Amino acid sequence: MGSLRSGTLLAIHFCMNVTRIIKSLLVASVALFASLVALNNIIDYGSNFQFVQRVLSMDTTFPDNQLMYRAITSETIHHAAYAVIIAMEALTGLLCAIGAVQMFNSRNAGAARFRAARLFATLGLTCGIVLWSTGFLAVGAEWFLMWQSAQWNGQEAAFRFAMVLFATLIFLHQAESDTADSQVQEG
Repeated sequence: MGSLRSGTLLAIHFCMNVTRIIKSLLVASVALFASLVALNNIIDYGSNFQFVQRVLSMDTTFPDNQLMYRAITSETIHHAAYAVIIAMEALTGLLCAIGAVQMFNSRNAGAARFRAARLFATLGLTCGIVLWSTGFLAVGAEWFLMWQSAQWNGQEAAFRFAMVLFATLIFLHQAESDTADSQVQEG
C-alpha cells in the first residue's frame, strides 16, 4: 500500500513538473517572439516605420471619411509612436524571458513559490496583450481606421499575437492542486 501511495505521489509530482516546464516553455516562446519582433523593427526600422506612418496619417483610408480629423501627419510623432511600440515589444520579451527563467527555476518548488515566480511572465504577457490589442486593434484599427486600408491593415496579425499571449496567460494561471503539492513535499 505504501509503494502504491509513493508511486501515485511520484506520478503527481511528475505531471506537475511537466506542466510547469510547459508553462515555462510557452512563456519563453513569447519572449523569443516579442524580442525578435523588437529586434527586427530596430534592424529594419524603415519597413515597419512606414506602416506606423501610413496608419497614423490615415492616407490610405476611405476617401472623404468623416474621421480624418484624427490623422497625425507629424513625422516626429510617427517616430515617437514607433519608439513606444518597439519599447513595448522589447519589454514584453524581457519580462517574459525573466518570467520563464524564474518559473523554470521554481518548477520543483511548492505551489506558492511557483505562483510567485509567474509575476514577470504575467507582466510581460499583459504588456504584449496591451500593445497588440489596445495599441493595434483599438487605437490603430478603430481610432486611426486601419481597417479601411487595403495595404496597411495589421488587424489580423495583431489579433493573432494578442490571442496567443492571452491563451498563454490563461494557461499560465490555471490552478494547480495544492493538495498534491503538499503530499509530494510530505512524501
